Amino acid sequence: MTSFHDDVQKVCALAREKAPAKGRTVIGIAGPPASGKSTLAEAVVDSLNNDHQGSIPAAALVPMDGYHLDNEVLRSRGLLSRKGAPETFDAYGFCDAVRCLHDTSREVFFPRFDRKMDLSVAGAISVHPQTPIVVVEGNYLLLNTRPWASLNKVFCASVFVSPSSDVLRARLLQRWIDHGLSATDALARANGNDLPNAELILGTSIKADLVLQQADLDKPL
Repeated sequence: MTSFHDDVQKVCALAREKAPAKGRTVIGIAGPPASGKSTLAEAVVDSLNNDHQGSIPAAALVPMDGYHLDNEVLRSRGLLSRKGAPETFDAYGFCDAVRCLHDTSREVFFPRFDRKMDLSVAGAISVHPQTPIVVVEGNYLLLNTRPWASLNKVFCASVFVSPSSDVLRARLLQRWIDHGLSATDALARANGNDLPNAELILGTSIKADLVLQQADLDKPL
């Protein structure tokens, strides 16, 4: 099995290989919760920028998490306990915004999800019009249902991060324990929401250009 560094380089190479003759390269990185996709996406963007000379970033990162619906909206709909499921995102707003990435005539802005505050911060991510590569990451980017399926035409290439179910379960339990939950509560949280979401993603995502296992990470999730 390849190392995390090798996987980063594979995605960087894919981004360069799939670059269109004109316009911006938009790469989608998807996978179940705790698969390592966010860590991978951040490392890919860092690598592309570290290899670049100039004041304008060579790559930018746009996470899907900024499109979480607000907790009050979720509470009013009885969905707060399902936060992270597909129906708890502004999916159409997110997909519309990602399509705008191919317009390089202007700077575009995206929200960022603040985990400590547990809410999205508007306009916290900017993408310079001359930045040639944008990496989009999120759980549901490759779902074959509306509106997510529309992104298939937006991405120049796609990556799917797919560890084994045992690895996912262990990571999810540790994630919630690290957030202060007891082992019992962490198991309930994983079984009640995260693992059903993971099964949906694994069962209904379209085939990606590159599939990575990510069994072990050099960095924490």
